[in-house]
Amino acid sequence: MLTRGDDYPIHQTAEPIAYAGTDRNFYDRYFFNGYPADDGGDDDNRMFAIAFGVYPQLNIADASFCWMANGRQINLHASRWLDMERMAPAVGPIRVTVEEPLQRLRITVDAPDQGIAADIVFTGRSFPIEESRFTRRVGPRTFLDYTRLTQNGRYSGWIEIDGARTDIEGYVGTRDRSWGVRPIGARDAQLPAPAMPPQFFWLWSPCVFADGDLFFHTNDDANGRPWNRRSVWAPLGTDAGEEAHFASAEARIDWAAGTRNAVAATIALDGGTLVFDPQATFFMMGLGYGHPVWGHGINHGELKVEREELLSADVDRTQPHHFHIQALSRVVWTDAGGRTRIGRGVLEQLVLGPYVPGGFTGMIDCA
Repeated sequence: MLTRGDDYPIHQTAEPIAYAGTDRNFYDRYFFNGYPADDGGDDDNRMFAIAFGVYPQLNIADASFCWMANGRQINLHASRWLDMERMAPAVGPIRVTVEEPLQRLRITVDAPDQGIAADIVFTGRSFPIEESRFTRRVGPRTFLDYTRLTQNGRYSGWIEIDGARTDIEGYVGTRDRSWGVRPIGARDAQLPAPAMPPQFFWLWSPCVFADGDLFFHTNDDANGRPWNRRSVWAPLGTDAGEEAHFASAEARIDWAAGTRNAVAATIALDGGTLVFDPQATFFMMGLGYGHPVWGHGINHGELKVEREELLSADVDRTQPHHFHIQALSRVVWTDAGGRTRIGRGVLEQLVLGPYVPGGFTGMIDCA
């Protein structure tokens, strides 16, 4: 059960707020993305993303702010010592403020020396969705054990990059809150014996339509069998427990040659189809995911802030730290009754190790 307290980064385990634990890999995290509701031209393929995480057992907090436009992605990274204070949700120039739990949050960025500033307000379109608990072991060891809420919303405010300001009134997107256990910080010096190569398949596809929000995610094993999958439709203004759950959901991916990313995707939902047409690629390493330097929970000292830039055309997508992406997409949902809705969303993808349906047999071989 979600409560108001679950919108604050103060959890101790993968359970809701009432439970506490001491796992070294415990984390508590905010994520946001936003983009124009329409897809009428190149300007509409702009996207921003924010992440903020705390790692209580490592005594570290980190945050990132990213802006993508015209094939260029600018990432602002920040890390600091947590000093055991979990109710100060700021790292250097990046701050997250909960103005109304489970409904309205504000993100500010003030980094004049990096040429980046922002003032962004997220307002939920419906009550958040509590995703099924993610629990996964590798041999005897817990690899993942966490809970996540996901919520689509609308944005207001502005973003300024190198003196050029963009008004984001009318942008839409998704935010999530997750807490629990997953690998963070420095790699474990002693893995379970015998050695087991990693395998991970992940699709996450929150979509925004004029009259509501559709959510699908799946974690699959190497043979394509789901170990955590959920699909939900939430009409605009849905309250807690009022969302509708699909009875069946299956994803089909058309892989882009030389990558582990989709050139197109179709999800079958109770006799209908949800079709993704990717338009732009956001690299999740900008938020620290798999980043060789700015990975989550890495100790950079008392405080460090750094800007980096990526040109999408120059990215080597055969490198594993570039596998994890969100594809900003045009989405067409045709339900079982034949009604068609057109919206936007992201198709988040991360495929590591073998995955039989994709033809992947090794750790990082590509289509």
